[in-house]
Amino acid sequence: MFKDSDYHIPVLYTEVLESLLIKPGGIYVDCTAGGGGHSSGILKRLSSTGLLISIDQDPAALTATKLKLESLNQNNAQFILVKNQFSNLREILNDLKIDKVDGVLADLGVSSYQIDTAERGFSFQKDGDLDMRMDPSNPIKAADIVNNSSVDELTYIFRVYGEEQFARRIASAIIAERKIKPFRSTFDLVELIKKNIPAKSKREKHPAKRVFQALRIAVNQELKELEDLLDILPQCVKSGGRIDFISFHSLEDRIIKHKFQKWENPCTCPKDFPVCICDNKPLGKIISRKGITATKMEIAKNSRARSARLRVFEMI
Repeated sequence: MFKDSDYHIPVLYTEVLESLLIKPGGIYVDCTAGGGGHSSGILKRLSSTGLLISIDQDPAALTATKLKLESLNQNNAQFILVKNQFSNLREILNDLKIDKVDGVLADLGVSSYQIDTAERGFSFQKDGDLDMRMDPSNPIKAADIVNNSSVDELTYIFRVYGEEQFARRIASAIIAERKIKPFRSTFDLVELIKKNIPAKSKREKHPAKRVFQALRIAVNQELKELEDLLDILPQCVKSGGRIDFISFHSLEDRIIKHKFQKWENPCTCPKDFPVCICDNKPLGKIISRKGITATKMEIAKNSRARSARLRVFEMI
């Protein structure tokens, strides 16, 4: 059973709350409730006429969020918890008879509870089931991908989602090993990875880090989920509303950065055209051009903040 302390203090907490420009009577969406850290910060700033919608696909995360919000809701603000994928935000709002909201946050990191719970299989430092599902009802585990994918499929996953230099070497080793015994636990995979990358790479960072990231992304279809959410967000946020994204690796950050740039400057005319004739209008403006990163003080308290980057967009 989880405890509230199992969920880390959310990264860039103050920066998120400041950048959302929270109005007491506004409607806000936390697309990744996690343990309720950011959600609780938003709720504290809402009045009884405000509404917070907290979404997560992990039932344990929603339970933790519910307990935290109930204990901190001194202003009697309204909040709704939704078990769903955030790519379904438009449908969620339609079901609630809400057209547009005043702000949206998506913290794309894995929660400390998920990482630290060995049986969830997210951590390469804890032995547990090779799972990695954020939604336990997802029929595909990491073990299914490792044990059933071809060498080309595994190479693609490790190279593209994990930016793993030794993707094919590791994929080939997996194919050979699983003929003897299928992979069941996280340490089964960790030990194979350690045996199949050069010693120098082992010294730079944990040898399994990139492969585990890649498998987690593949299991949960994280990049597709992110792209689908970005595609629908302009329909969901009011003029003047803010959109906050916290990413933890370059794949996510690149997608967010390029989408924000396209929203700000959607013109498709050739650069040498004297005037725009495509008639594509800007959707808003980028608030954090280079993104916002954690302070040294925050990183000292929470090492997981080191790779976090917050990007903010304001709708017209």
